Amino acid sequence: MAPVLERFLRYVKYDTQSDENSTTYPSTSRQLVLLRDLAEELRSLGLTDAAMDEHGYVTATVPPTSNRQVPAIGFIAHVDTSPEMSGANVKPIVHRRWDGGDIVLPDDPGAVLRASDCAPLAERVGDDIVTASGTTLPGNAVLRCHRLRRPLRVHD
Repeated sequence: MAPVLERFLRYVKYDTQSDENSTTYPSTSRQLVLLRDLAEELRSLGLTDAAMDEHGYVTATVPPTSNRQVPAIGFIAHVDTSPEMSGANVKPIVHRRWDGGDIVLPDDPGAVLRASDCAPLAERVGDDIVTASGTTLPGNAVLRCHRLRRPLRVHD
């Protein structure tokens, strides 16, 4: 399995559900668990300045790999998931070399991903597709095709 896929499958198992009534940043302490682990993982990869601030922002510097003067690149992401659906007990499923057929999510058989309903998904025939089981966010969110941009392509 590709290292990026291994990490992704580990990350989606963290419960990072948001709390709309929270006055803190991030909105739950569960989100801090993932953020602390991400900072530690960055340090273990050699990013010695990896740190998390009091609001949960994780920063790190990737040293240049070129002798030329090149601009710095920043990556920004969030770890919270919608408060509308549970982030606990996510069961990621890897659909290897997806054949383009319907993907029925096993914990909610009424939740079906169809290439005919989602052009960006249809472009991924032959790729590995990751969903959840249907009752937690990653699987359910993918059903909202209009929000699906260009899924990450992961190679073995």
